[in-house]
Amino acid sequence: MSEIKKDLLYTESHEWLEQQDDGHWRVGITDHAQAQLGELVFVELPGEGDELSQGDACGVVESVKAASDIYAPVGGEVTAINSDLEDSPDLVNTDCYGDGWLFAINVSDESELDELMDADAYTEFVDE
Repeated sequence: MSEIKKDLLYTESHEWLEQQDDGHWRVGITDHAQAQLGELVFVELPGEGDELSQGDACGVVESVKAASDIYAPVGGEVTAINSDLEDSPDLVNTDCYGDGWLFAINVSDESELDELMDADAYTEFVDE
């Protein structure tokens, strides 16, 4: 079974969000998603300063099996990207909730967070 962390928010497209101490939110893909994709060989991320709307396709993860879009779980400005993934996309496979994070975003409309799933809801969603 995939690891689903209790303190994160989740999307139906298998992204997670975690609030950071500075108020920004880190975004990544879930353990379930990385397991389905297999070994990642390439990650394309949005640019720092990009303005995203909730649901925007904003990046791509490519594995030996498939390519999949990354969607913005919430709207806002991209404040950081994980440049380590350029040389080591497999960090998403080995530590998707830690060193394999994708980008950070400054949420522009906090009510969008209410549309996301908590860990229990995501667990049910994945088990369906």
